Amino acid sequence: MQISDLRTLPEGDWASVTSNFRWRVPVDFSMARACCDDWAAFDADRTAIIDVSEDGTRAVWSFGRLKDASDRLAAAMRALGVIKGDRVAILLSQCPEVMVAHFAAMKLGAIVLPLFTLFGEDALAFRLADSGAVLAVTDDVHVDKLVSAGAGSALHSIVTTGVRSAAQAPRVVAWDAAMSGATGAFRAEAVGAEDAAVLIYTSGTTGAPKGALHAHRFLLGHLPSVEMVLERPRAGDVAWTPADWAWIGGLMDLAMPTLYFGLPLVSQRMRKFDPEAAFHLIRDERVSVMFLPPTALKLMRQGTVPQGLSVRAIGSGGESLGADLLAWGVNELRAPINELYGQTECNLVVSSSVGLGVSRPGTMGKPVPGHEVAIIDAAGDPVAPGEVGEIAVRRGDPVMFLGYWNLPEKTADKYIGDWLKTGDLGRADADGYLTYVSRDDDVITSAGYRIGPTEIENCLIGDSDVVNAAAVGVPDPVRTEIVKAFVVLRQGATQEGVADRLVQRVRDRVSPHVAPRLVEFVDALPVTATGKVIRRTLRERG
Repeated sequence: MQISDLRTLPEGDWASVTSNFRWRVPVDFSMARACCDDWAAFDADRTAIIDVSEDGTRAVWSFGRLKDASDRLAAAMRALGVIKGDRVAILLSQCPEVMVAHFAAMKLGAIVLPLFTLFGEDALAFRLADSGAVLAVTDDVHVDKLVSAGAGSALHSIVTTGVRSAAQAPRVVAWDAAMSGATGAFRAEAVGAEDAAVLIYTSGTTGAPKGALHAHRFLLGHLPSVEMVLERPRAGDVAWTPADWAWIGGLMDLAMPTLYFGLPLVSQRMRKFDPEAAFHLIRDERVSVMFLPPTALKLMRQGTVPQGLSVRAIGSGGESLGADLLAWGVNELRAPINELYGQTECNLVVSSSVGLGVSRPGTMGKPVPGHEVAIIDAAGDPVAPGEVGEIAVRRGDPVMFLGYWNLPEKTADKYIGDWLKTGDLGRADADGYLTYVSRDDDVITSAGYRIGPTEIENCLIGDSDVVNAAAVGVPDPVRTEIVKAFVVLRQGATQEGVADRLVQRVRDRVSPHVAPRLVEFVDALPVTATGKVIRRTLRERG
């Protein structure tokens, strides 16, 4: 089985790729089979996951081991009463057991509920109760929190990878005991491309989190973009992301596609992102392709790039990247940073790719082959090039969600006609490049102008003393709102004279009417668990 046979993008330049692209979605497609069992059957010893502990200890998992472990765990889950359609929660940091649990649940036709380890008890309780999860997989660090959060919910069993036993908590089963009790040949349930596979909750920055339910086919829907940003995955590549696998960015922008292509995936539990440690990991494991969120890239830019890196391509998304950061990637990492765009409900529909000639600083790229993306107005009609509107994706896309869990009204509200509304504002130029402007509620209204924060922030971050920045609108009696910038400076930088310099930089490089009238220096910006700046918090701070 050749990696090139699994790629979805045709060979050739951009014109031939777009004209020759066709979706191939087998009716019986299964994520567990495509990412685990098929490779184990082809080459059981092939490296699947390289787990690197904090002390540097390495454990290499083959696809054969991954299949055997997931079969055993699936059998144990079945013995604990899990059936097709049940929800199975996973509360673990990056480690091979995360993928074992994913594939085990999927082999039963169950729906995986990824949970972030930094969630507090309230956040866990909401997701467990709302989803109706019946079983969870976790470790000893988080088991007590999970037991407490699951009280009163449908959660009846917890499998822990640690040493906790049922004698210590009635619902807790030790991983080793569960696995050792699973004997004999395992027979997976029949699943298909349209069967539900993963339930990922939105970050909930506006209102209660909503569960976005996805089918097995949504992995295939991610592949064209992954192939673009990683410049066509190939034999010899090693992949890593610091993004937690509980989020769609870490899980579907890199981790699952890596295993689909039969490539080694590096896992490491980083309690806090450390750019120096990241560089050492990238060098020592000879990582060649990565998904790096913008926050990680900005922090890494402030560090020292070591010699001997093997980086070939980097994907990034979640916040817009400026030309300075893209140039740093080429000049220092010797690799293109290709932007991508999507959201939990409909991910990876716009991308750039230097290798395919789709790259324009300040834009996200172009619609990925197979995805029809448009900028629409409030009536659902496409707007003219250059005009700002809402980014939308046409129905029927393989990467599109099945709907919000138990929220049919919210699901219906997500669409207008044949378009899924993203809630993001953007514009398209005459060449088809899309530029992200802002979330609809992040637009700044000042003196009659509608101002998006993205290009202001990109300009500010281009200053050598600035690590990160966010622009928001704060109330003003004359202008309705004025632009205020919150700025994080590099360690050791002085604040003296910097505010005036930054304001002038925006005036000169973007436009005087969008230049900040207030600048506040802060130690850090409020961000979601996925690294997106929570501008609402900054607006409330004023």
